[in-house]
Amino acid sequence: MIFFKLFRESFLFAYDALRQNKLRTTLSLLGVTIGIFTIIAVFSAVDTLHNNLQSSIDKLGDNSVYVSKMPWIMDGNSPWWKFIQRPTTNLREFEKLKQRSQTAAGVTYQLGLANRTVKFQSNFVENVDISAASADYHITRNFDIQDGRYFTDGESRTGAPVVLIGASVSEGLFPHLQPIGQRIKVMGRYVTIIGVFAKEGENMMGITSDEMILMPLNYARNLVDVQSDRYGPEITVKGKAGISLIEVSSELRGLMRSIRRLGPAQEDNFALNESTILTQGFDQLFGIVNIAGWIIGGFSILVGGFGIANIMFVSVKERTNIIGIQKSLGAKNYFILLQFLLEAVALCLLGGLIGLGLVYLGTIGVKAGTDIEIVLDLTNMMRGITISVVIGIISGIVPAWSASRMDPVEAIRTN
Repeated sequence: MIFFKLFRESFLFAYDALRQNKLRTTLSLLGVTIGIFTIIAVFSAVDTLHNNLQSSIDKLGDNSVYVSKMPWIMDGNSPWWKFIQRPTTNLREFEKLKQRSQTAAGVTYQLGLANRTVKFQSNFVENVDISAASADYHITRNFDIQDGRYFTDGESRTGAPVVLIGASVSEGLFPHLQPIGQRIKVMGRYVTIIGVFAKEGENMMGITSDEMILMPLNYARNLVDVQSDRYGPEITVKGKAGISLIEVSSELRGLMRSIRRLGPAQEDNFALNESTILTQGFDQLFGIVNIAGWIIGGFSILVGGFGIANIMFVSVKERTNIIGIQKSLGAKNYFILLQFLLEAVALCLLGGLIGLGLVYLGTIGVKAGTDIEIVLDLTNMMRGITISVVIGIISGIVPAWSASRMDPVEAIRTN
Protein backbone atom coordinates (compact mmCIF):
# COMPACT_ATOMS: atom_id res chain seq x y z
CA MET A 1 0.00 0.00 0.00
CA ILE A 2 2.84 2.37 0.83
CA PHE A 3 4.42 1.68 -2.58
CA PHE A 4 1.20 2.36 -4.49
CA LYS A 5 0.60 5.54 -2.52
CA LEU A 6 4.13 6.69 -3.31
CA PHE A 7 3.64 5.78 -6.96
CA ARG A 8 0.38 7.75 -7.11
CA GLU A 9 1.87 10.86 -5.51
CA SER A 10 4.92 10.70 -7.75
CA PHE A 11 2.72 10.36 -10.83
CA LEU A 12 0.63 13.37 -9.77
CA PHE A 13 3.80 15.44 -9.34
CA ALA A 14 4.96 14.38 -12.80
CA TYR A 15 1.57 15.07 -14.39
CA ASP A 16 1.45 18.56 -12.87
CA ALA A 17 4.93 19.34 -14.19
CA LEU A 18 3.99 18.16 -17.70
CA ARG A 19 0.72 20.09 -17.66
CA GLN A 20 2.43 23.36 -16.74
CA ASN A 21 4.93 23.09 -19.61
CA LYS A 22 2.78 22.09 -22.60
CA LEU A 23 5.03 23.41 -25.37
CA ARG A 24 8.16 21.88 -23.88
CA THR A 25 6.32 18.59 -23.37
CA THR A 26 5.10 18.54 -26.99
CA LEU A 27 8.55 19.19 -28.42
CA SER A 28 10.11 16.60 -26.13
CA LEU A 29 7.83 13.73 -27.06
CA LEU A 30 7.87 14.46 -30.81
CA GLY A 31 11.00 12.37 -31.41
CA VAL A 32 9.63 9.44 -29.42
CA THR A 33 6.31 9.67 -31.29
CA ILE A 34 8.03 9.53 -34.68
CA GLY A 35 10.29 6.68 -33.57
CA ILE A 36 7.51 4.50 -32.17
CA PHE A 37 5.33 5.27 -35.19
CA THR A 38 8.11 4.22 -37.57
CA ILE A 39 8.98 0.98 -35.76
CA ILE A 40 5.39 -0.20 -35.20
CA ALA A 41 4.30 0.87 -38.69
CA VAL A 42 7.12 -1.20 -40.21
CA PHE A 43 6.32 -4.21 -38.00
CA SER A 44 2.62 -3.95 -38.88
CA ALA A 45 3.41 -3.66 -42.59
CA VAL A 46 5.68 -6.71 -42.43
CA ASP A 47 3.08 -8.72 -40.49
CA THR A 48 0.41 -7.68 -42.99
CA LEU A 49 2.55 -8.68 -45.97
CA HIS A 50 3.52 -11.94 -44.29
CA ASN A 51 -0.09 -12.87 -43.48
CA ASN A 52 -1.29 -12.00 -46.98
CA LEU A 53 1.60 -13.93 -48.50
CA GLN A 54 0.90 -16.96 -46.30
CA SER A 55 -2.79 -16.78 -47.19
CA SER A 56 -1.85 -16.74 -50.89
CA ILE A 57 0.52 -19.67 -50.51
CA ASP A 58 -2.04 -21.65 -48.50
CA LYS A 59 -4.30 -21.59 -51.54
CA LEU A 60 -1.70 -23.63 -53.39
CA GLY A 61 -2.29 -26.42 -50.93
CA ASP A 62 -0.24 -27.41 -47.92
CA ASN A 63 2.11 -30.40 -48.03
CA SER A 64 2.20 -30.19 -51.84
CA VAL A 65 5.10 -30.52 -54.28
CA TYR A 66 4.99 -29.15 -57.83
CA VAL A 67 6.84 -31.11 -60.52
CA SER A 68 7.68 -28.79 -63.38
CA LYS A 69 10.31 -27.78 -65.87
CA MET A 70 11.46 -24.56 -64.18
CA PRO A 71 12.19 -23.76 -60.52
CA TRP A 72 10.09 -20.99 -59.03
CA ILE A 73 13.19 -19.21 -57.72
CA MET A 74 16.50 -19.18 -59.61
CA ASP A 75 19.47 -19.62 -57.28
CA GLY A 76 22.00 -18.20 -59.74
CA ASN A 77 24.16 -21.35 -59.72
CA SER A 78 22.71 -22.68 -62.98
CA PRO A 79 22.34 -20.66 -66.19
CA TRP A 80 18.76 -20.09 -67.37
CA TRP A 81 19.38 -21.84 -70.69
CA LYS A 82 19.91 -25.14 -68.86
CA PHE A 83 16.39 -24.91 -67.45
CA ILE A 84 14.94 -24.00 -70.86
CA GLN A 85 16.42 -27.15 -72.40
CA ARG A 86 14.76 -29.44 -69.88
CA PRO A 87 11.92 -31.72 -71.08
CA THR A 88 8.37 -30.67 -70.23
CA THR A 89 6.33 -32.73 -67.78
CA ASN A 90 3.90 -34.96 -69.69
CA LEU A 91 0.91 -37.25 -69.26
CA ARG A 92 3.06 -40.41 -69.18
CA GLU A 93 4.95 -39.09 -66.17
CA PHE A 94 1.67 -38.05 -64.56
CA GLU A 95 0.23 -41.56 -64.94
CA LYS A 96 3.43 -43.20 -63.68
CA LEU A 97 3.49 -40.99 -60.57
CA LYS A 98 -0.15 -41.83 -59.84
CA GLN A 99 0.61 -45.54 -60.09
CA ARG A 100 3.90 -45.62 -58.15
CA SER A 101 3.66 -42.96 -55.44
CA GLN A 102 3.10 -44.33 -51.94
CA THR A 103 3.06 -40.94 -50.19
CA ALA A 104 0.58 -39.09 -52.41
CA ALA A 105 -3.00 -38.37 -51.37
CA GLY A 106 -3.65 -36.83 -54.79
CA VAL A 107 -1.81 -36.22 -58.06
CA THR A 108 -2.97 -33.57 -60.52
CA TYR A 109 -1.94 -32.65 -64.04
CA GLN A 110 -2.85 -29.02 -64.72
CA LEU A 111 -2.17 -26.35 -67.30
CA GLY A 112 -3.25 -22.87 -68.36
CA LEU A 113 -4.86 -22.83 -71.81
CA ALA A 114 -5.43 -19.16 -72.55
CA ASN A 115 -6.63 -15.75 -71.37
CA ARG A 116 -9.80 -14.95 -73.28
CA THR A 117 -12.86 -12.73 -73.24
CA VAL A 118 -15.92 -14.82 -72.37
CA LYS A 119 -19.44 -13.71 -73.33
CA PHE A 120 -22.99 -14.60 -72.42
CA GLN A 121 -25.66 -12.72 -74.35
CA SER A 122 -24.77 -9.01 -73.92
CA ASN A 123 -22.50 -9.56 -70.93
CA PHE A 124 -18.77 -10.27 -71.13
CA VAL A 125 -15.71 -10.67 -68.89
CA GLU A 126 -12.19 -9.96 -70.17
CA ASN A 127 -8.89 -11.72 -69.36
CA VAL A 128 -10.49 -14.90 -68.05
CA ASP A 129 -7.90 -17.55 -67.14
CA ILE A 130 -9.01 -20.74 -68.89
CA SER A 131 -7.37 -23.75 -67.23
CA ALA A 132 -7.67 -27.52 -67.25
CA ALA A 133 -6.91 -30.09 -64.58
CA SER A 134 -7.28 -33.78 -63.87
CA ALA A 135 -9.66 -35.29 -61.33
CA ASP A 136 -7.56 -34.75 -58.17
CA TYR A 137 -7.44 -30.95 -58.54
CA HIS A 138 -9.87 -30.54 -55.62
CA ILE A 139 -7.44 -32.55 -53.43
CA THR A 140 -4.22 -30.74 -54.34
CA ARG A 141 -5.63 -27.18 -54.42
CA ASN A 142 -7.44 -25.43 -51.55
CA PHE A 143 -10.70 -23.84 -52.69
CA ASP A 144 -14.39 -23.63 -51.80
CA ILE A 145 -17.38 -23.94 -54.11
CA GLN A 146 -20.05 -21.28 -53.73
CA ASP A 147 -22.70 -22.90 -55.95
CA GLY A 148 -22.96 -26.23 -57.69
CA ARG A 149 -20.34 -28.97 -57.48
CA TYR A 150 -16.97 -30.26 -58.69
CA PHE A 151 -16.44 -32.69 -61.60
CA THR A 152 -17.49 -36.28 -61.02
CA ASP A 153 -14.99 -39.07 -61.78
CA GLY A 154 -17.07 -39.98 -64.81
CA GLU A 155 -17.06 -36.42 -66.18
CA SER A 156 -13.33 -36.15 -65.67
CA ARG A 157 -12.60 -39.56 -67.22
CA THR A 158 -14.82 -39.10 -70.30
CA GLY A 159 -13.94 -35.42 -70.81
CA ALA A 160 -17.48 -34.09 -70.44
CA PRO A 161 -18.05 -30.50 -71.72
CA VAL A 162 -18.55 -29.03 -68.23
CA VAL A 163 -16.73 -26.23 -66.36
CA LEU A 164 -16.45 -24.45 -63.06
CA ILE A 165 -16.23 -20.66 -63.17
CA GLY A 166 -14.84 -18.05 -60.77
CA ALA A 167 -16.97 -15.69 -58.70
CA SER A 168 -16.00 -12.62 -60.75
CA VAL A 169 -16.82 -14.45 -64.00
CA SER A 170 -20.18 -15.44 -62.55
CA GLU A 171 -20.96 -11.87 -61.43
CA GLY A 172 -19.97 -10.45 -64.82
CA LEU A 173 -21.83 -12.94 -67.01
CA PHE A 174 -24.87 -13.66 -64.84
CA PRO A 175 -25.68 -10.60 -62.70
CA HIS A 176 -29.37 -11.55 -62.52
CA LEU A 177 -29.35 -15.25 -63.42
CA GLN A 178 -28.44 -18.52 -61.74
CA PRO A 179 -25.21 -19.63 -63.52
CA ILE A 180 -25.57 -23.36 -62.78
CA GLY A 181 -26.79 -25.12 -65.91
CA GLN A 182 -26.10 -22.19 -68.26
CA ARG A 183 -24.12 -22.81 -71.44
CA ILE A 184 -21.26 -20.54 -72.50
CA LYS A 185 -18.82 -20.65 -75.40
CA VAL A 186 -15.21 -21.31 -74.38
CA MET A 187 -12.46 -21.59 -76.99
CA GLY A 188 -15.01 -22.05 -79.74
CA ARG A 189 -17.12 -24.73 -78.06
CA TYR A 190 -20.16 -24.68 -75.80
CA VAL A 191 -19.76 -25.98 -72.25
CA THR A 192 -22.18 -26.28 -69.33
CA ILE A 193 -21.50 -24.57 -65.99
CA ILE A 194 -21.73 -27.03 -63.08
CA GLY A 195 -20.07 -25.02 -60.31
CA VAL A 196 -18.96 -21.58 -59.12
CA PHE A 197 -15.84 -21.07 -57.00
CA ALA A 198 -16.28 -19.07 -53.79
CA LYS A 199 -14.92 -15.52 -54.04
CA GLU A 200 -11.30 -15.32 -52.90
CA GLY A 201 -10.33 -11.71 -53.68
CA GLU A 202 -6.96 -10.28 -54.68
CA ASN A 203 -3.75 -11.45 -53.05
CA MET A 204 -0.04 -10.74 -53.21
CA MET A 205 0.81 -13.55 -55.61
CA GLY A 206 -2.19 -13.27 -57.90
CA ILE A 207 -3.33 -16.76 -56.94
CA THR A 208 -7.10 -16.60 -57.22
CA SER A 209 -9.93 -18.49 -58.87
CA ASP A 210 -12.17 -15.41 -59.17
CA GLU A 211 -11.43 -14.88 -62.88
CA MET A 212 -10.92 -18.51 -63.80
CA ILE A 213 -12.72 -21.16 -65.84
CA LEU A 214 -11.69 -24.74 -65.05
CA MET A 215 -12.47 -27.66 -67.36
CA PRO A 216 -11.60 -31.38 -67.14
CA LEU A 217 -8.20 -32.29 -68.55
CA ASN A 218 -9.66 -34.93 -70.87
CA TYR A 219 -12.02 -32.36 -72.39
CA ALA A 220 -9.12 -29.94 -72.95
CA ARG A 221 -7.35 -32.68 -74.93
CA ASN A 222 -9.98 -32.15 -77.64
CA LEU A 223 -9.00 -28.48 -77.89
CA VAL A 224 -5.20 -28.28 -77.55
CA ASP A 225 -2.07 -30.36 -77.13
CA VAL A 226 -2.07 -30.57 -73.34
CA GLN A 227 1.58 -31.68 -73.31
CA SER A 228 2.80 -28.62 -75.18
CA ASP A 229 5.33 -26.45 -73.34
CA ARG A 230 3.40 -23.32 -74.34
CA TYR A 231 0.65 -24.16 -71.81
CA GLY A 232 3.04 -24.66 -68.87
CA PRO A 233 1.90 -28.14 -67.78
CA GLU A 234 2.68 -29.00 -64.16
CA ILE A 235 2.14 -32.02 -61.94
CA THR A 236 1.03 -31.33 -58.37
CA VAL A 237 1.44 -34.01 -55.71
CA LYS A 238 -0.19 -33.60 -52.30
CA GLY A 239 1.19 -35.79 -49.52
CA LYS A 240 -0.93 -37.96 -47.28
CA ALA A 241 -1.78 -36.80 -43.77
CA GLY A 242 1.07 -37.51 -41.37
CA ILE A 243 3.70 -37.66 -44.11
CA SER A 244 6.15 -34.78 -44.18
CA LEU A 245 6.90 -32.63 -47.21
CA ILE A 246 10.50 -33.86 -47.12
CA GLU A 247 9.34 -37.49 -47.50
CA VAL A 248 7.00 -36.59 -50.37
CA SER A 249 9.70 -34.60 -52.15
CA SER A 250 12.31 -37.33 -51.63
CA GLU A 251 10.03 -40.02 -53.07
CA LEU A 252 9.12 -37.82 -56.05
CA ARG A 253 12.77 -37.15 -56.85
CA GLY A 254 13.49 -40.88 -56.92
CA LEU A 255 10.40 -41.65 -59.02
CA MET A 256 11.05 -38.87 -61.55
CA ARG A 257 14.69 -39.92 -61.96
CA SER A 258 13.53 -43.49 -62.53
CA ILE A 259 10.79 -42.48 -64.99
CA ARG A 260 13.22 -40.31 -66.96
CA ARG A 261 15.96 -42.96 -66.66
CA LEU A 262 18.61 -40.65 -65.28
CA GLY A 263 21.92 -42.21 -64.34
CA PRO A 264 23.49 -41.76 -60.88
CA ALA A 265 25.94 -39.16 -62.20
CA GLN A 266 23.30 -37.17 -64.09
CA GLU A 267 21.71 -34.16 -62.44
CA ASP A 268 17.94 -33.66 -62.20
CA ASN A 269 16.31 -32.35 -65.36
CA PHE A 270 13.12 -31.34 -63.53
CA ALA A 271 12.21 -28.99 -60.67
CA LEU A 272 10.46 -29.92 -57.44
CA ASN A 273 8.89 -26.71 -56.16
CA GLU A 274 7.45 -26.34 -52.67
CA SER A 275 5.51 -23.49 -51.09
CA THR A 276 8.19 -23.29 -48.38
CA ILE A 277 10.59 -22.00 -51.06
CA LEU A 278 8.46 -18.88 -51.38
CA THR A 279 8.03 -18.32 -47.66
CA GLN A 280 11.76 -18.73 -46.98
CA GLY A 281 12.66 -16.21 -49.66
CA PHE A 282 10.18 -13.66 -48.40
CA ASP A 283 11.13 -14.24 -44.75
CA GLN A 284 14.65 -13.07 -45.57
CA LEU A 285 13.24 -9.95 -47.22
CA PHE A 286 10.95 -9.27 -44.26
CA GLY A 287 13.90 -9.67 -41.90
CA ILE A 288 15.80 -6.96 -43.78
CA VAL A 289 12.77 -4.65 -43.70
CA ASN A 290 12.43 -5.22 -39.93
CA ILE A 291 16.07 -4.28 -39.41
CA ALA A 292 15.60 -1.14 -41.51
CA GLY A 293 12.58 -0.22 -39.38
CA TRP A 294 14.59 -0.65 -36.19
CA ILE A 295 17.42 1.51 -37.56
CA ILE A 296 15.20 4.34 -38.80
CA GLY A 297 12.94 4.29 -35.76
CA GLY A 298 15.93 3.84 -33.45
CA PHE A 299 17.53 7.07 -34.64
CA SER A 300 14.28 8.96 -34.06
CA ILE A 301 13.91 7.47 -30.58
CA LEU A 302 17.57 8.23 -29.82
CA VAL A 303 17.04 11.88 -30.72
CA GLY A 304 13.81 11.92 -28.69
CA GLY A 305 15.56 10.28 -25.74
CA PHE A 306 18.31 12.89 -25.71
CA GLY A 307 15.66 15.60 -25.94
CA ILE A 308 13.78 14.20 -22.97
CA ALA A 309 16.98 13.81 -20.95
CA ASN A 310 17.84 17.45 -21.66
CA ILE A 311 14.35 18.60 -20.70
CA MET A 312 14.55 16.57 -17.48
CA PHE A 313 17.84 18.27 -16.52
CA VAL A 314 16.16 21.63 -17.13
CA SER A 315 13.17 20.51 -15.06
CA VAL A 316 15.45 19.47 -12.18
CA LYS A 317 17.21 22.84 -12.26
CA GLU A 318 13.90 24.76 -12.31
CA ARG A 319 12.55 22.82 -9.33
CA THR A 320 15.71 22.76 -7.21
CA ASN A 321 14.01 24.90 -4.50
CA ILE A 322 10.99 22.58 -4.46
CA ILE A 323 13.28 19.55 -4.15
CA GLY A 324 14.97 21.19 -1.15
CA ILE A 325 11.62 21.97 0.51
CA GLN A 326 10.39 18.39 -0.10
CA LYS A 327 13.54 16.94 1.44
CA SER A 328 13.37 19.28 4.43
CA LEU A 329 9.80 18.05 5.03
CA GLY A 330 11.01 14.45 5.11
CA ALA A 331 10.85 13.31 1.48
CA LYS A 332 13.17 10.37 0.93
CA ASN A 333 15.72 10.17 -1.90
CA TYR A 334 13.79 7.40 -3.64
CA PHE A 335 10.64 9.58 -3.62
CA ILE A 336 12.47 12.38 -5.46
CA LEU A 337 14.07 9.90 -7.86
CA LEU A 338 10.75 8.22 -8.58
CA GLN A 339 9.05 11.57 -9.09
CA PHE A 340 11.41 12.68 -11.89
CA LEU A 341 11.78 9.19 -13.33
CA LEU A 342 8.01 8.89 -13.67
CA GLU A 343 7.92 12.25 -15.39
CA ALA A 344 10.38 11.00 -18.03
CA VAL A 345 8.51 7.70 -18.41
CA ALA A 346 5.18 9.54 -18.70
CA LEU A 347 6.63 11.73 -21.46
CA CYS A 348 7.92 8.74 -23.45
CA LEU A 349 4.77 6.72 -22.82
CA LEU A 350 2.60 9.58 -24.04
CA GLY A 351 4.76 9.88 -27.15
CA GLY A 352 4.53 6.14 -27.73
CA LEU A 353 0.73 6.13 -27.34
CA ILE A 354 0.43 8.97 -29.84
CA GLY A 355 2.66 7.01 -32.23
CA LEU A 356 0.48 3.91 -31.81
CA GLY A 357 -2.60 6.05 -32.34
CA LEU A 358 -1.21 7.34 -35.63
CA VAL A 359 -0.46 3.78 -36.75
CA TYR A 360 -4.01 2.75 -35.85
CA LEU A 361 -5.48 5.66 -37.81
CA GLY A 362 -3.26 4.65 -40.73
CA THR A 363 -4.61 1.09 -40.64
CA ILE A 364 -8.17 2.41 -40.72
CA GLY A 365 -7.32 4.59 -43.71
CA VAL A 366 -5.69 1.72 -45.62
CA LYS A 367 -8.61 -0.62 -44.87
CA ALA A 368 -11.08 2.00 -46.08
CA GLY A 369 -9.20 2.55 -49.33
CA THR A 370 -8.21 -1.04 -50.17
CA ASP A 371 -9.24 -4.65 -49.57
CA ILE A 372 -6.01 -5.35 -47.66
CA GLU A 373 -6.44 -6.65 -44.12
CA ILE A 374 -3.95 -4.70 -42.00
CA VAL A 375 -2.42 -6.47 -39.01
CA LEU A 376 -1.90 -4.41 -35.84
CA ASP A 377 -1.79 -7.07 -33.17
CA LEU A 378 -1.41 -6.86 -29.39
CA THR A 379 2.23 -7.97 -29.59
CA ASN A 380 3.23 -4.93 -31.64
CA MET A 381 1.24 -2.61 -29.38
CA MET A 382 2.90 -4.02 -26.26
CA ARG A 383 6.27 -3.76 -28.00
CA GLY A 384 5.66 -0.05 -28.64
CA ILE A 385 4.61 0.59 -25.03
CA THR A 386 7.58 -1.37 -23.67
CA ILE A 387 10.05 0.54 -25.85
CA SER A 388 8.53 3.83 -24.67
CA VAL A 389 8.88 2.87 -20.99
CA VAL A 390 12.47 1.68 -21.45
CA ILE A 391 13.46 4.88 -23.26
CA GLY A 392 11.79 6.90 -20.49
CA ILE A 393 13.78 5.07 -17.81
CA ILE A 394 17.07 5.44 -19.69
CA SER A 395 16.45 9.13 -20.44
CA GLY A 396 15.28 10.02 -16.94
CA ILE A 397 17.48 7.96 -14.66
CA VAL A 398 20.48 10.34 -14.61
CA PRO A 399 18.49 13.58 -14.04
CA ALA A 400 16.33 11.80 -11.44
CA TRP A 401 19.42 10.43 -9.66
CA SER A 402 21.06 13.87 -9.56
CA ALA A 403 17.85 15.36 -8.12
CA SER A 404 17.59 12.67 -5.43
CA ARG A 405 21.20 13.26 -4.29
CA MET A 406 20.81 17.02 -3.72
CA ASP A 407 21.58 18.48 -0.33
CA PRO A 408 18.32 20.00 1.00
CA VAL A 409 20.00 23.10 2.49
CA GLU A 410 21.92 23.91 -0.68
CA ALA A 411 18.83 23.20 -2.79
CA ILE A 412 16.66 25.65 -0.79
CA ARG A 413 19.30 28.40 -1.12
CA THR A 414 19.50 28.01 -4.91
CA ASN A 415 17.84 30.84 -6.85
